Amino acid sequence: MSVGSDAPLPYPAGQNSSFWETAYSGTDPDALSEILSTSASPIKAAAQANSSIVYRCNFVSAGDLTIADCAYDGAISLRREAPSSKVIIFLPVEGNAVFDAGQEPIHSVPGRGAILGAGRATGARLLGSRRHLGLFVDQARINGQLTHMFERTITGDAGFLPHFDLTAGPGLLLRQLVANLYRGLGGGGLLQESPLAVSALCDAAIFLLLETFPHRYSNELVLPAPTPAPRHVKWAIDFMHAHITEPISLNEIAMAAKVSIRTLQQGFRQFRNTTPIAYLHEIRMVAARRDIVESDAKQAVADVALRWGFTHLGRFAAEYKKRFGELPSQTLKR
Repeated sequence: MSVGSDAPLPYPAGQNSSFWETAYSGTDPDALSEILSTSASPIKAAAQANSSIVYRCNFVSAGDLTIADCAYDGAISLRREAPSSKVIIFLPVEGNAVFDAGQEPIHSVPGRGAILGAGRATGARLLGSRRHLGLFVDQARINGQLTHMFERTITGDAGFLPHFDLTAGPGLLLRQLVANLYRGLGGGGLLQESPLAVSALCDAAIFLLLETFPHRYSNELVLPAPTPAPRHVKWAIDFMHAHITEPISLNEIAMAAKVSIRTLQQGFRQFRNTTPIAYLHEIRMVAARRDIVESDAKQAVADVALRWGFTHLGRFAAEYKKRFGELPSQTLKR
């Protein structure tokens, strides 16, 4: 759950439409609820025991990264009513916050950062005076980088460990990087004049997270890089992506790769740990999920399944749930 906003920010910073900046302040819990909510993931804020509250929330955004500088005073409870698609990193400056995320609450205090995986946190309690920086990253951005690093499709939560040290090592470096991005982008900062520099700093933050903060792929990342796939495997993959919506056969894939079916199958087993047809099935399943996620809810799941070659709806739903942890209809309702 976020104590910043993962909503698109409403006013462009300066003259560059690539950057957005906005600020809010007030004392009304209902207004705070609107500030922190998105249409897909509403949040309900409330003052505990009818106490008075004060808040100030400033946001800057560059592409699919958003940084928040938020300060609160008073006892505030927050409840997320639907999952978020963001990985949220809290960098506390002052005060205590407790996040409800699974079986064990996550405590966020100065010197101790907290990472909330997409869809994991359902609520929070802010106790007394509280200030933090928050970094919001699309889970899709993280998965895209992992996919590029592993040369295979990565989906779902990366499973970051929730706590890290902010006083030394990678945690301190991340805090400095986020603070510099915030200062450089906010208030018409000089970084707005250099989109390439911003892109490089944003990439640095993602790589820092993936390479130095423990998550479910950490052990795999330290292994030696696999031998590059031979040309015929790459040609086959390119052919599959170019004809992903067409009913292509194994023979056609082999012809496009200019090798025999047996050589093609050996190449995929050795360099992709799968078969050519299983690989084609996987990229079609990922494409179907993307369509369902981006759907406006007017598009039937059956239509999406048929578009990507899945003619048996029940089997598609079962494979989809096994692959992504939920039914297509559950994805559609988000």
